[in-house]
Amino acid sequence: MPPETQPDSAASAAPVPVLNIANVLTVLRILLVPVFIVVLFTEGGHQSSWRIAAFGVFALAIATDRYDGVLARRYSLVTPFGQLADPIADKALIGAALVGLSVLGDLPWWVTAVILVREIGITVLRLSVLRSGVIPANRGGKLKTMVQSLAIAGYLLPLTGYWHTGAVVLMGLAVVLTVLTGADYLVQALRPRPKTA
Repeated sequence: MPPETQPDSAASAAPVPVLNIANVLTVLRILLVPVFIVVLFTEGGHQSSWRIAAFGVFALAIATDRYDGVLARRYSLVTPFGQLADPIADKALIGAALVGLSVLGDLPWWVTAVILVREIGITVLRLSVLRSGVIPANRGGKLKTMVQSLAIAGYLLPLTGYWHTGAVVLMGLAVVLTVLTGADYLVQALRPRPKTA
């Protein structure tokens, strides 16, 4: 069949627009970061109702992470922008929460430092290899983000006793996953990639 009689093939090869619902959710997550910070530090940062409100904003932002990925895969809306912006949005939110909790004295600074050094380092790696291809978030990275999010949620809520102990254990697991997945991304970044035409 002549090429001109195959319009469907050309249509299927059309690039995915950057402005799509998945990317909008990713950008929304970034915009929620300053809102979260303001709510977290309201009334000195230790008033129970405001801490619950901060948890609510954080949970909403994390929910956008869940749904932007689902929508991108289900409706073929994956774009290089989304692959790059999604992990950056995660890091901005997680970083803001960790720093905020450390400033308030609720989380040791060494935990925040370990996680932030890894996250900033991986972001720099992603940007440095853009010419040879984007390093997408893998399952390990997503698991790490999920555990970090659950641990932060536990620290945000005014929990006591065993519930707070559970949050501490989760944060320890998050630190371990952060280091391990960081090493994995480093290996991916250093691995030679085939050059695109």
